[in-house]
Amino acid sequence: MFYDEIKKYDWDETTRCIASKRAADVETALGKTHPDVDDFMALISPAAAPYLEDMAQISRRITQERFGKTISMYIPLYITNSCANGCVYCGFNHNNPFERTILTMDEIRRECEAIRRLGPFENLLIVTGENPARAGVDYLEEALRTCRPYFNNLTIEVMPLKAEDYERLTHSGLNGVVCFQETYHEENYKKYHPVGMKSIYHWRLNGYDRMGQAGVHKIGMGVLIGLEDWRTDVTMMARHLQYLRKNYWQTKYSVNFPRMRPSKGGFQPNVVMSDRELAQLTFAFRIFDNDVDISYSTRENTDFRNNMMQLGVTSMSAGSKTDPGGYAVNPQSLEQFSVSDERTPADVAADIRSLGYEVVWKDWDKVFD
Repeated sequence: MFYDEIKKYDWDETTRCIASKRAADVETALGKTHPDVDDFMALISPAAAPYLEDMAQISRRITQERFGKTISMYIPLYITNSCANGCVYCGFNHNNPFERTILTMDEIRRECEAIRRLGPFENLLIVTGENPARAGVDYLEEALRTCRPYFNNLTIEVMPLKAEDYERLTHSGLNGVVCFQETYHEENYKKYHPVGMKSIYHWRLNGYDRMGQAGVHKIGMGVLIGLEDWRTDVTMMARHLQYLRKNYWQTKYSVNFPRMRPSKGGFQPNVVMSDRELAQLTFAFRIFDNDVDISYSTRENTDFRNNMMQLGVTSMSAGSKTDPGGYAVNPQSLEQFSVSDERTPADVAADIRSLGYEVVWKDWDKVFD
């Protein structure tokens, strides 16, 4: 599994390698048809900053060749903010004093109906806190079966599971799994995740292998920008993606680079990534992996998302509520983070079309299950 693989790579040496890249390394990487991880490090390095426009044009060309001028739309549904973890940066931290919400199946059904009124979404992301005692696999299975009549493509962002549990959920409508490693810095990982199952670094890291072993159709991965040096973290993620593609080649993959947003608890990011740096990272990932789905959530603002969807991004959320019951049942419950793009799904779709792109609401059908 990847925990054994990642031991080959030293964090500090990777950081030094990125910092050592020069203009010639960037130009070499841009000239390659199939860049490797060393080239990726050149493209995200400070030395690549003057080449941002060149990278943008290459990223745009590759994206249109692989995906056409399309943007796939999805929407998150938070079904519980109950959590047994103590992640210091998260609003759902179990130490934060607020009333927890666990939606019933009737309430989940009402949320689904409210989302359907917002737009013709078919891609639903079901999100939970991590509380296996109160919202475990049985609860997730029931939630998937409840949502399935309303949506063709169901993805979950939940606690890491056993391979047999992922496989079990595929029989209840599961198509994809999103999991954020948060950071690949093993030593500091414990500092951000002091208690709960999430504190077990290798269990979370090897979760992607278990998804692949279970035959999950699509795996989403990402790091939380704001914890550690972002360039080193995303290089580790690029290595991870390369490993997964080699071992689970029939699976589709997506990446996301969420920048920390305000949340209850007051944790301040250790690292701040600028818009130009996020753009550079997006272009670098597209050039490194031509076929990966690059997703932007409503964490990012309207203008930035509109610009980036023309240069490498292939999927976006819209109309997002990050609190359980936020669409209909309980709009006053605690949200996980504040959104930046508050446009309605219809407004997002209109902006996409005005820029000459096609809105894709449905890219998977349950008939293929």
